[in-house]
Formats: sequence, C-alpha cells, structure tokens
Amino acid sequence: MQQDLVTNTGYNMKLSIQPQSPASDSDCTHHFQNRNIVVPEKLIATADGFEKKEHSWFAMSQIPTDFSIQVQDVTFYAHKFPLVSRCGYFGRIELQPQNSNLDCDLKLENFPGGAETFEIILKFCYGLPISLNPSNIAPLRCASEFLEMTEELEDGNFISKTEAFFTFVVLSSWKDSITVLKSCETLSPWAENIQIVRRCCDSIAWKASRETSTTQEITNEETWWFDDVATLRIDHFTRIITALRAKGMRPEIVGSCIMQYGEKWLPRLDIEMDGIGRFGYGKHELQWSITSGRRQEGNIGHTKEQRTIIESLVGILPPQKEAVPCKFLSKMLKVAIVYSASPALVSELEKRIGLVLENANVNDLLIPSYTAGDQGELVSSTEGPTMHNINVVQRILEYFLLYEQQQQQQQQRPGTLAISKLLDSYLAEIAKDPNLPVTNFQVLAESLSENARTCDDGLYRAIDTYLKTHPSLTEHERRRLCKVMDCEKLSLDACAHAAQNDRLPLRTVIQVLFSEQVKLRMELQGKNQTESGDNSGQEVSWSSTKKEVSALKAELEKVKLQMAELHRDYSELQQEYEKLTVKQRNSSGWTFGWRKIRKSALFHTRMAEEDTDESHNRQIQKHRGSLRRRQSIA
Repeated sequence: MQQDLVTNTGYNMKLSIQPQSPASDSDCTHHFQNRNIVVPEKLIATADGFEKKEHSWFAMSQIPTDFSIQVQDVTFYAHKFPLVSRCGYFGRIELQPQNSNLDCDLKLENFPGGAETFEIILKFCYGLPISLNPSNIAPLRCASEFLEMTEELEDGNFISKTEAFFTFVVLSSWKDSITVLKSCETLSPWAENIQIVRRCCDSIAWKASRETSTTQEITNEETWWFDDVATLRIDHFTRIITALRAKGMRPEIVGSCIMQYGEKWLPRLDIEMDGIGRFGYGKHELQWSITSGRRQEGNIGHTKEQRTIIESLVGILPPQKEAVPCKFLSKMLKVAIVYSASPALVSELEKRIGLVLENANVNDLLIPSYTAGDQGELVSSTEGPTMHNINVVQRILEYFLLYEQQQQQQQQRPGTLAISKLLDSYLAEIAKDPNLPVTNFQVLAESLSENARTCDDGLYRAIDTYLKTHPSLTEHERRRLCKVMDCEKLSLDACAHAAQNDRLPLRTVIQVLFSEQVKLRMELQGKNQTESGDNSGQEVSWSSTKKEVSALKAELEKVKLQMAELHRDYSELQQEYEKLTVKQRNSSGWTFGWRKIRKSALFHTRMAEEDTDESHNRQIQKHRGSLRRRQSIA
C-alpha cells in the first residue's frame, strides 16, 4: 500500500508520481502530477560522497537516508528525491509495504553493469563528479536506459550524456570501439536493443576495410586489425566479418582473419603416443587428444561453446575456393565431428574439402572417429571402434570425383594422379588399425578408377601393411583384397619384394613373378633397341619380344595346371589329416604332407624359375659384352 508522508527531518514521496518543472523561483516548491509536496530548497538532498560499510553504501549527508536499494549483493542507502527527479523508473514502480520482511525497499534484478555501475548512477543523481571512459560507457548507457533517465525529467540527463560520449568519442577510435564491444558481452539484451553492438561492429568494419588494396598478396597493412578482432566473442566477430564481406573485402583477407580467429579459439586435435597399447601399435598406443586453442586458458571449455564457435565460423566462410586452404578446412571438419556439429555443416565442409582435395596431405585426412563428452573427454562415436573416420574420407573422395565429372575433363589430369598417391598414403596409415574391417579398406581402395594410378607401388605397400596388421585374415579375404592391385603396374623393386612376400596369396605371387619376367625382358629389349640404330634390328627385336610373350603365356598355362595339381594334393592331405590321431598329426602326418609337396610340380617349377633367372643374367652380361665390342669397333 502506497503512502504519502512528509516528515520534519526529510521527505518521503509517492514513487508513482512524475516531477514537473517548478512553477516559480520564489515559492521554492516542486510540483508533481498527482500532488504538490513542499520541499525547502535547503533540504534537497546533497551528499559529499558515499561511504562503504561491509556490503552497504551510505550517502554522507546531514539529512538521514530514507530509501534503500539492493543491487546484486550490495545495498545502497540514499534519498528518494534525487533518484525520482532523474530516473523515471523509480517514479512508476510500487514499493513494498513498510512492514515487509525485506531488508531493503527495492531490489533491482538484472541491473545492467551491477553494483559498480549503480554507484556511478547515484553519484550523477547527487551531482557528484563522475568519470566516463570506454570501459564503463556501455554499462552506464544501458543502466541509464534501464532507469529511464530521459530528457523529459531533466535537461542534460544521463541518457543524452552517455549517448554523446559514445557517439563522438568511442566510435571515432578503433581501440575504444574494441574495448566497448568487449564490455557488451555481459550486457545482453540491453546492448543489442539500444544498438551499441551494431554501431561498434559497423565502425570497426569500416575502419578495417578503409585501406584494403586490390593486389592478390596480403600485406601487413591489411592485417593489422586481425589480433584485435580475434579477442572478441564469436557473435560479435561474425557480425564484423559479415559487415566486411558486405563492404566487398577480398575473400583472401576475410579467410585469413577467420583462420587467425580459429587458431586462437578452436582446440587442436593431436595424435599422441601412450603406453597403454590398446590399438596394438608396437609398444605404444596411438590416440587422439584435445589441446586448447586458447593458450592463455588451462581448460578446453564446454562442448556447447566449441560447437557454437565452429558452426559460426563455417557460416561466415567466403564461398571462393581460394579463401582458406585445405589444411584449415580439414581442421574445422575434425573439430566439427568431435564436437557433434550439425550434419548439414559437416556435409558443407566435406564438399569444400572435396573441391580442393589436390592440395591436401595425409594428415588432413586423418579424421578421428570420436566425439567430445561434456567435460571435454573423447568417447567412441557411432562410426565403430576404428580410430579414423573412414566414411568421411569416402564422401570427400566422392565429392572430388563428382566435381571432376562436372568439369567434363575426360583426359587424365595431374590432379587425379596426385589424388591417387594421396589415397595410397592414406590407406597405408589406416591399415595400421587392427579394428579396421577388410571391406571398408577394400571399398576405399577401389574408389578410384583403374586409369587413375600409373603405378601401384603405393597401393601394394598399403595392402602389405594391412596384411601384416591383420594376420588372422582367411585365404579368401586375402585373395579378394589383393585383386584390388594390378600386378602389371608394379615396379621391378616392388615385384622383387612381392615375389618373396609370404603374406600374399599364392595366385598373386605367381602373377607378380610373371609380370616381373615380362618387365625384365621388355627392359632388356628396350636397351637393345636404344643401342642399335638399325630399324630392321628393331623389327626383329619386337618380333622376338612377341614370341617371348607367347612363350610366357604358355608357361603360365602350365603353372595353372600345376596349381590345380597342388590343390588336389592339398585336398588329399586334408582327408588324411582328419583320419589321423592327435599324435600322428603332430609328427608323421605333416612330414608326409610336406614330402608330397616337395615332389609336386610347383616345387620343381620354382627351382626351374631360379635357374632361368640365372641363365637370363648370364645372357644379359654376354649381350652387354658384345655391345661394348660393337661400340669399340664403330
């Protein structure tokens, strides 16, 4: 219940009334809308300052205070009249009854700027000197709007004073605009409603874009503002970047600024070595770890905050391919997957990486298959127990191939060759994961067409690594995996290694041996053609080469027949193995089996091949000697 009280020591007035200008200077009275209250001029509250006692502030005046206001955990004891005369908020609210159990007359909830800002407001209302600076101008401007300190109550009220300082002092200075924008981070939604944030962002964007050049090279004069805007909150940063793009700033500069902001705020995903050995990589374990991008802070922040940052940065990326490099796109994709960003955003990053996949390296494609928990720890995702996310790389490769088809370039480009080498190196890395299914590995290896690779040495190295890491593969799985590789595209060194590789299926080894002999003979014939300038000699050489190829094909057919014989022997061995007892299996059964294999035609074929290789070497040496004699005679 509201009351009108006039005491002999001070004054109380109804807070719902509005003050008006005095009727005259002689009667020394102040008129209000609902009622006239006579207040002697000498009793209009004046204070020499404020005194703090524990968590309370008291106005130092000869007139006792009659109004208590609580802001946060601080209570201010002041007089009503100075506040009502300049703050419309106090003139329209209803006070609590005097018999209320509250310790104060009024409690201000969600007051902009808190107790420190309200103290400056009180000093202004009492006519005490105050200081306006870039650090406090935004809270004071919001607080004056909250308290409705308009010109209708008094000329030169606090709204007009703070607005003038903000417009003419703050917005004309780059440093002051950055400072005010930082102070607005805790003033939502007031700073947004009265356009402080928008005007600061527009001012910063205008100053940053004022000296941009038209050259493609980014100079230091164009990047002087990167460090300052990188300290802002993500929503303020995005508004500045949006304004810069609207002003036509080059995408390379905008992309460089976004990269610097991402380096500062996005966490880094590193592969560390740990001694647990969960994945079985020798004595150590490869595992993903998260390192904070904010080096000055010790924690990585909450998952929601990191998700907001990555989603906002992707939303303001310029669409041009040259805006940001593939390495930064890959980093953003890793963070987006770890912090469970929206599927549409992840898909957008995958498409952008597919457009510039030629510039990627193996580390860019090593994407974790984990997600971050609430406390920042890494937990297994739904992609499976594998360490690397194979499905994402598969989609990126599909986007690249689709982009190549859209370009309608039928001929093989150097970029496709680079992608084949990149894919083979990536396969060699993920082959070390013992949890990687053979089907996923095979599908990814077959993603490129047969003409994409000119040499399959990298693919052979990846397959050999996978076979070494997965010794429990069945013979059928080994043959199916080795079909991905074209033995005719292996170099001589790779053929020599594969011919002695016990991990490869027998059929693959035979194909490698055949391909190796063809390459040796072709190389020998090629040297003969180079050293001989006679065209007729070349024709004879080519005809002899064709005869040798035909002979090799006949030999291959014989080898196939011998393989069939070996398979029959193996079937007989298996039947005998089932009949024998455990003791006989450990001793005589296998001795008999190996004895039979040694008598088989394949064993003699291998020995014959070794003799053939030695005879070839002797022929090569003899041929080289004859060539040297011809050259000396010439």
